[in-house]
Parts: sequence; C-alpha cells; structure tokens
Amino acid sequence: MPKIKITTKPPYVDMTPMVDLFAVILIFLMLTTTFRISEPGVVNAPYSISERPVLDFNIMTVVISDDGRVFFNVDNGPDTILKFRQKVLAEMGGHYGIEFTQEELTKFGNFPASIGVPIERMKDFLSADDPGEKAALQTGVPVDSVDNQLAMWVLYARQVNPAVNAGIKGDSGVEFPIVKRVLDVLQDRNVNKFNLITSLRSADVKLDEIPE
Repeated sequence: MPKIKITTKPPYVDMTPMVDLFAVILIFLMLTTTFRISEPGVVNAPYSISERPVLDFNIMTVVISDDGRVFFNVDNGPDTILKFRQKVLAEMGGHYGIEFTQEELTKFGNFPASIGVPIERMKDFLSADDPGEKAALQTGVPVDSVDNQLAMWVLYARQVNPAVNAGIKGDSGVEFPIVKRVLDVLQDRNVNKFNLITSLRSADVKLDEIPE
C-alpha cells in the first residue's frame, strides 16, 4: 500500500498587526515628545572629568554666553503641578510693577530654555511668535549695580522654592569680570554653594603613575 504524502507548506506570518503597532507607537512618541530648544546664546562649556550628574529638578541655572550675555532658568521643582516658574515670574512682576496675565505666566512656565530678557520687555517676549523676534529680545538679564535683575531672579526663585540649587554654565572663553559679577550676585543672596556645569571629557590614566 503506497504511503500518503502530506504536502508541507511554509508557515505564513501576518505582519500587519505588528506594523500597525509600530505605527501607533511612533505616532504616540511624535505627539508626546518635547524637542529641546537650544540655548539662546552660544555656550561652549569648559571640559572636566567629573561625572557628577546635574540635578533633574530643584535647580536654577545662570548661563553666561560667549558674548557676555547672562541668562536665567529655573524649573518647576519635582512636580510641574507646583508651577514654580510661573510663581517666580509673578513675584518679579510684582516687584517691578508689571502684572502678567495667566496666559503669559503659562507661556513662561512652558518655555523650555533659559531666558535673558529684561523684565520690562518680558511681555513683548512672551507675545512674540516669530523666533527671530524672540531672539532679538534676548539681550541678557541686567546684572549692573543700577538695575541688578539677576539678583531679583535668584531671590524670588529661592523664596518660591527653598529647596532650589544653583548652577552656573559659562562659555570657556567668557571674560572673568562678568563671571565675577555673577558670583558676587550669588554671594550677595547667600548662595555660597553651586554647581559648575561643564562638558564631560575622559581622563587619561597612565598605569605607571598609579601609586602602589
């Protein structure tokens, strides 16, 4: 009796559900991802070999660009619902006699980069839609003795969030007088401990230099 030969077929895999899943994940990432805006000024931070990470929250940062402009940034703390950024701007407005609307406070709170705008031009900055116009208004936070707005930003940032930590990120070629001015502002506000934000560089270790 002849043997019955069963025809074998290669397995068929329907990839349609997997493609649909990848498409859904890609759309989700595109809709929820916030692209980081570059700093308004050129900052080539000096190198260091320290691997101590920068805090993710509770930090205010003073940025000094290569042309000596000073920028300020502060986060919302451990939870965005606290709206620390909005509260800091509201305090600044109260000090300088400027009343910001809730829409303006929200725009400031959502702005993802450092700001170097004199408080008198802050309304113009927040209402501007053109990136070029915004960039033109970024002339730097005043730090002179006549109008030391940086000192007020630091003061209200610490009052709104007592747990905030200070950080300084400066261009490697910035002149020392502007750096000293920033340091004097921090010390005048009793900020004697701060982080220096640098670029990471690997350290070359020679075996013959390691003590036994």
